[in-house]
Amino acid sequence: MTADAAPSGTDVLPVPPHIVKGLLEHLRNGTTDECDNILRLDPAIFTDPDIAARERARIFGRAPFIAAHGSEVPEPHDVLVKRLPRNDVIIARLPDRSVRVLVNMCRHRGARLADDGPGRCRLFTCRYHGWSYELDGRLRNITFRDSFGLGSADEAALGLVSLPAEERHGFIWVVDEPGVPIDVAAWLGPETDDILAGYGMDDLACYRAGTFAEPVNWKIMHDAFLDGYHIKFVHPNSAARYIHTNTYVIEDEGRHCRFASPRKSLDRWLDTDPPAGEAMAEHIILSHFIGPNCTLLQMADNYQLLSFFPVSDNPAESHMEMRLLVPPLEVSGLTAAAWAEKWDKNWHILETVLLGEDFPLLRGIQQAYANRAATATVLGRNEVLNQAFHREVARMRDKENP
Repeated sequence: MTADAAPSGTDVLPVPPHIVKGLLEHLRNGTTDECDNILRLDPAIFTDPDIAARERARIFGRAPFIAAHGSEVPEPHDVLVKRLPRNDVIIARLPDRSVRVLVNMCRHRGARLADDGPGRCRLFTCRYHGWSYELDGRLRNITFRDSFGLGSADEAALGLVSLPAEERHGFIWVVDEPGVPIDVAAWLGPETDDILAGYGMDDLACYRAGTFAEPVNWKIMHDAFLDGYHIKFVHPNSAARYIHTNTYVIEDEGRHCRFASPRKSLDRWLDTDPPAGEAMAEHIILSHFIGPNCTLLQMADNYQLLSFFPVSDNPAESHMEMRLLVPPLEVSGLTAAAWAEKWDKNWHILETVLLGEDFPLLRGIQQAYANRAATATVLGRNEVLNQAFHREVARMRDKENP
């Protein structure tokens, strides 16, 4: 993969020429990128609690993953409370504009310090016994300190538990285990890190973020959004009207992949190549699998981040998070009303497809894997991204030492 030039003109998010060429060749020849072999998956990876526990510990307790976009806590004292795979956390923007991710649990008797969702806070105060903590997690006050009986050294060690966190490319990345080193650039690798840097997503706004709790294994959920093989069957009256089925160009960088799917508007160039300098972003969906659990879709004028993760050792329980990242109002050239109307419509379309078309099918898959006679999943040579995803999950899940 190579970094792309900065956006210019009408081609807001440019598509590399070699990807355009590859997609047109596939459309002309009725082909797609393929793996060397098919891959079979044991049904137990979707139903076994022991496997689910290993994934939570060895994947999400070791690797950095995206927990939020920086614009979700834009100003000092902004906080966001949410559930990660292993911990309930508070994401806080400090006065120096750095970010801290704290376990949402008082060190005295375990009470939650903040309620779900976004908010603002200068001090965390426990509603059970009144202990308070600074925004960076340091213990500030113990009520009735003299009779409680802690020494100063003990008090200093009773700040809130902090998780490793780093802000990069506009996102807040976390490793869901205290004390584990975090290096997002190293995790991404130079190719993916360079590409994400070129997208300027730190200048975007998260217009809306939604969390969907589903009785489905997180890998089944993510599989659906790495799959262009199902489009005309599951989405005949929505996505399939605009996007080709079973056609992609894929660049596999190991932990991460870049992949492109053609819109049907690209068909206008089946008999001739597009003119030099032609804006192609509106004709191609350029996306990334960002390991271990995210798909980032690059549209003509926005990004959509889809994240999937377990929330317990129950293999049939997961959360999907969806974020719509857009140019901020002040640079959009739109009125506030027109800006909101545009992105509300976009969100509504996404939500309608998810809730009405994808999720019911995925719930049925999870139910089917509970059959005593459940058979192996067979991933075809054309299911390149799904194979790459499961290859990486298995590598991390089955590796005892990081």
